[in-house]
Amino acid sequence: MAQVHPTAVVHPDAQLHETVEVGPLAVIGPKVRIGEGTRVGPHAVIEGRTTLGARNHVFQFSSLGAAPQDLKYGGEDTELIIGDENQIREFTTLHIGTEGGGGATRIGNRNLFMANSHVAHDCVVGNGCILANSAALGGHVQVEDHVILSGLTAIHQFTRLGRHSFIAGGAMVVMDVPPYCMAQGDRAELVGLNTVGLERHGFNEERIARIKEAYKILFRSKLGVTEALAKLKAELGGHPEIDHLIDFVSKSKRGLTR
Repeated sequence: MAQVHPTAVVHPDAQLHETVEVGPLAVIGPKVRIGEGTRVGPHAVIEGRTTLGARNHVFQFSSLGAAPQDLKYGGEDTELIIGDENQIREFTTLHIGTEGGGGATRIGNRNLFMANSHVAHDCVVGNGCILANSAALGGHVQVEDHVILSGLTAIHQFTRLGRHSFIAGGAMVVMDVPPYCMAQGDRAELVGLNTVGLERHGFNEERIARIKEAYKILFRSKLGVTEALAKLKAELGGHPEIDHLIDFVSKSKRGLTR
């Protein structure tokens, strides 16, 4: 049996692994599934069709699976899917998806959501990301792996953040931030490459040098995006980090932060 505090309210239809711990006065709804080794802190509320994987830690006063803050939402049976080993700190809010956005908000593995952070409906967050205090994602935002959002940042709906990007504190991001880049300001602009983050994740000098050259072609030359992508593909294509950058930029719908 899961270890449930006597004051917690757990619906009998909720599915909890036998190793789950639920703290005092937590509330867990009927469509919730919680995996092995996950801990739910005091006063946390987990509702809606929400699935948590293994070894997550949901801290006190956080809210998971609530209805989206979208006036078009009409009570559809959408969901929130959370992977493994995430830390969800105090007063974090993660909402279910909407029918128009694919029906699911998806969170990967080993992410840190610091206090008061917010993930809106239909967002997709990858693995190893950090949302610092009061960072907020609007609806339909896509965040690739190992992205860091500093405190008080806000990301406009439908925006994409590329892998290993870094968003500085207080930034207001309204266009896609390419992989490996740093952005800051209102409205955010690129201020260089996240070389420290790349080094920490095992990128060697050769790979970082290629990314620097790609950055120059994309953002420091006078080429248009189409011409820059063609030049990138011809001169640096075939390397995974460059191919991903080319693919990300070519699929941008909101335009690029520059």
